[in-house]
Amino acid sequence: MSVYKVIELVGSSSQSWEDAAKSAVETAAESLRDLRVAEVNELDMQIEEGKVVAYRARVKVSFKHEAGG
Repeated sequence: MSVYKVIELVGSSSQSWEDAAKSAVETAAESLRDLRVAEVNELDMQIEEGKVVAYRARVKVSFKHEAGG
């Protein structure tokens, strides 16, 4: 049996929502092991002076929970 934990992250990019989601997952992978699934829940944009300056993706990421300590 396995247990997985789910956390929510927000990635951002000046290029695209895809880059924003990828950034969130790849950054999480630097400190979390055994990432399994990422689900994009919400997309939005940051706007300044009428122009889009950043794309943001809210992502739920699951990873295997390790019991211990």
